Amino acid sequence: MTLTGCLRKSFAIYRLCFAAAFCFAAASGFAQNSDPSWLILERGKRFFREGEYGEALKCFEGARRERENKYARHEQDLITVLSLHAVRRLGDDLGLVETYIQKEFRAAAATALNELYYRFPRASLKNSAAKALESLGSLKKFPEAEYWIGEVYRSEGEYGIALAQYRKAYDQKELVEESGFGLDILYKMADISALRRDYIGMENHLNEILKTDDSWNEENLARSAMVNSAANNGIDRFLVLYRSDRAELEKAHRLLGLYYYASNRQNRAVEHLLFSFLVQNTVIIESLKKQRYDYSFTTLAALLRDIAESGRDTRRNIEQYMTDSEYYRVLYYLGNAFYGSGRSAAARGIWSFLANSGPLEWSGRARSQLSRPVLDGVPEDAPASR
Repeated sequence: MTLTGCLRKSFAIYRLCFAAAFCFAAASGFAQNSDPSWLILERGKRFFREGEYGEALKCFEGARRERENKYARHEQDLITVLSLHAVRRLGDDLGLVETYIQKEFRAAAATALNELYYRFPRASLKNSAAKALESLGSLKKFPEAEYWIGEVYRSEGEYGIALAQYRKAYDQKELVEESGFGLDILYKMADISALRRDYIGMENHLNEILKTDDSWNEENLARSAMVNSAANNGIDRFLVLYRSDRAELEKAHRLLGLYYYASNRQNRAVEHLLFSFLVQNTVIIESLKKQRYDYSFTTLAALLRDIAESGRDTRRNIEQYMTDSEYYRVLYYLGNAFYGSGRSAAARGIWSFLANSGPLEWSGRARSQLSRPVLDGVPEDAPASR
């Protein structure tokens, strides 16, 4: 072979290798860019946990963009079919539209409907093609990504932007299967409002949490009866009669109770601190029942003995819960709030229990209250989430 022929052959091989390398690089780039939104979100969470907030933000925004692009394509694929003259004649009947898609092998539209049915029960679409299109369009939103973007801004002290992101995520909460997603966001918003000393905002967010409890409303006679029971018959009798399994609402009641106490709204403080304490004891009693199925509550003093005598793991878990939920703090200020609202007997009953059975800090303060009752102040950080 001549020199010219060899050069031509080498150049051809070079071009082939270059083309192959280019195609491989393009394919790799495409694969990287086409990661599903949930995977990009998880990558962002990893960066967030490692304190790489800039990288985390890129991932969360990328996840939001990927979700929007994906469902925008599906939305357009369905619009394309719905715009056909033959389909328009079928009216709004989703069943007939789906039959057409299957018979005509409209793969892209079929994929769009499969994505829709994965996210929405068919019954919720009411056999409406228009409702299907609207619901498919709503899937362009990614509330989890909005929430995590808010987390990044919160971590960097940009509280105003974080609040806006949390609100956006909360408004889209119906798209999230996790039932506690909305409550978690409201607690975050309450936290930030307290940090900004926007206590009206904090109060509004916490009350929004309590709106999820149908049994909690301004005209609830049962709630008034419960408060009167505790005031007239004592806290022990109250805890014999009542239970509340809404553990996710305990913190909202606790924070509102401390806030209302600090702002001298004692009747409202009594309600919320009492319900916080009720939830706390319900959690503790249910924990003891798991170890002893026939367990029943009698008095707070007996409850503390039963906790001390329970199995090691049960005792540790309960004691940690009591610390996290500020069990004795809630009870002490409940006694104070009873006193401030004119229910001295209920207050003295609580202070007497704490004086005899509470930990050192709260027993000492309770003894002072028994000898000379005053509405002592809540530490400055009390309205904030802890």
